[in-house]
Parts: sequence; C-alpha cells; structure tokens
Amino acid sequence: MQQHVIPAPRRRMIVGISGATGIIYGLRALEVLRSLDIETHLVMSKPGERTLAHETELKVHDVRAMADFSYLDADIGAAIASGSFRTMGMIVAPCSVRSLSAIATGNTDGLLTRAADVCLKERRRVVLMFRETPLHAGHIRAMAQATENGAIVFPPVPAFYDRPASLEEMVNHTVGRVLDLYDLDAGLFNRWGSQPDAVPPAAARAGGDA
Repeated sequence: MQQHVIPAPRRRMIVGISGATGIIYGLRALEVLRSLDIETHLVMSKPGERTLAHETELKVHDVRAMADFSYLDADIGAAIASGSFRTMGMIVAPCSVRSLSAIATGNTDGLLTRAADVCLKERRRVVLMFRETPLHAGHIRAMAQATENGAIVFPPVPAFYDRPASLEEMVNHTVGRVLDLYDLDAGLFNRWGSQPDAVPPAAARAGGDA
C-alpha cells in the first residue's frame, strides 16, 4: 500500500514593529527570517509606521512586502490573535514603552500586543527589543512584570568585542543573538571563542611581552 507522506509545515514567526526608534532591527529580522525559510507574519502599529518614515526611505507597503503575511494593528480577528494558530513565537523589534507595558499587564490594545499576549499564554517565546533610555522605576517594573509573564526583554545593546566596522555589523550581531533564542543560526556574527585571540593568554598574563 502506498503511503502518503505529509510534508512538515513551514515554521512561523510573528514579527511586531512598534513605535520606537530602531526599526532597522525589525527590518533586518524579516530579511534574515526569510533567508532561513521561516514564514513571517508581520504587524506594525501606527506609531511604527510613523517611525519608518523618520528612519528610512521605505514605504509601509515595502515593509509589508518583506513578510509572507501582514496585518493591520486594528485587525484583532487576524490569525495571529488566536492561540490555535501555531507559531514559534514573536519578536517585537523595536518594542516601545507602550507596547511593553500593554504586554506586561495583558491590557492589550491592538493586534501587536494581543499577538504577544497569545504567545505568552500558549507558553511560546516572546522577545521584546525594548528601546528606551534612561529608565525610570515604572519602566523597570514593566520589564520585570513582562519577564514574570514569560517574555524576554532584550534591549538592543551593541557588542564591541567583535570590533564591528559598520552599523550593519552591529545590527547583525544583535539580530543574530535574538534569533539564537529560537535556536536559529544565520551566521550573522562571530561567536566568542570562534576567533583566535589577538594576544596569546600567556603573553597577556606576563604583561604583554613574552
């Protein structure tokens, strides 16, 4: 008897872009996820669309074309608003204070925050690339509450040990570290220990001259 093999469905990731500076992180995440053959579901808030106009030359339709599926933030009946729609989780890049606070309290006010809340209740990974500084106590409490709910607060703090030569390399490093949290490796950066040290450890301990 001939057996019919059902192909495995493509893995899905929700990407949210809210109204904070750093929209380049969300755009790069969409590009890399596509290269990894991850089906992307994009939702942008209205403030996110405004940030896009300030920080890039792209139009909203250009960004929506980078995702496999995209939704309006007002579309609270979209597929990603239901826990029965299976995904790997969600990345909010960048994540504004308002979005973080809504996700932290479960007081969702649109599809972006609703989708994040759904992922959390279904125990799926949610990474919030929180973009705000300096922080007051309310911000810190919201980050703690979001963490207690299961989210990962990931401020996009650049790393310099790899000696980035460009903004692109800095963004790649941060996006690559976020994707690590989903066990996705796009080879975007050099990992610590993967390159030989510039100064041999013995020489460093001896004061530099061996």
